[in-house]
Amino acid sequence: MQGAPETHSGETRTPIRGVRKATAAAMVASAFTAPHVTVFLSVDVTETMALLERLRSSKRFAGVKLTVTTLLAKIATLSLARHRALNSHWDGENAEIIEFGHVNLGLAAATGRGLMVPVVHDAQRMDLAGLAAAAGELTLAAREGTITPAQLTGGTFSISNVGVFGIDAGTPILPPGQAGILAVGQVRKMPWEHQGEIALRQVMALSLSFDHRLVDGEQGASFLAEVGGILEDPGMLMGLV
Repeated sequence: MQGAPETHSGETRTPIRGVRKATAAAMVASAFTAPHVTVFLSVDVTETMALLERLRSSKRFAGVKLTVTTLLAKIATLSLARHRALNSHWDGENAEIIEFGHVNLGLAAATGRGLMVPVVHDAQRMDLAGLAAAAGELTLAAREGTITPAQLTGGTFSISNVGVFGIDAGTPILPPGQAGILAVGQVRKMPWEHQGEIALRQVMALSLSFDHRLVDGEQGASFLAEVGGILEDPGMLMGLV
């Protein structure tokens, strides 16, 4: 029949539904509602990686899965208390900006059903071990398909680790209603200036996307610089607790 679509062998057609459909709708709504801005920072994380290995081998964290994302989640949670604009919400219906006094931390996870962002509620109340345990349980539930709607809602700030896919950096899209999302790239050994000389160091790229209605460029840059500074010198974390 003239005008009929041509078909090709090997072609597959998958209905758009479930998690994939909901995620697509949310991302489109976010991208075309919030004015996104993304800033980038490359960081020498050699000291943080050494700290991570020490923590993993300590009795305090026996049986706890500690990752770079876990450390970064703790750093970001503490830093958000000083950079409240990044932990806020634009309520256009009531013409209000809501700054949250708690941090419901979203952790993006790739699953067989598509991207999910499980939420660790009241992350600011958790120590590092508790945060690691909660993140691990939620990520596992998301991948096994047992996660509940309540565990996927209410996020106030999110983190996405694109480094697990061998990626250096990206420009993450904000989860709907959130002011900021931090993307974490892979840790790579590369030549880097250290103490006035060139040395082989472990380096990571950070990408922060934020809603420019809520967060000014200086505010976004200040938050990212603070997080990056602690990753370079984890002892600086004591200044936030």
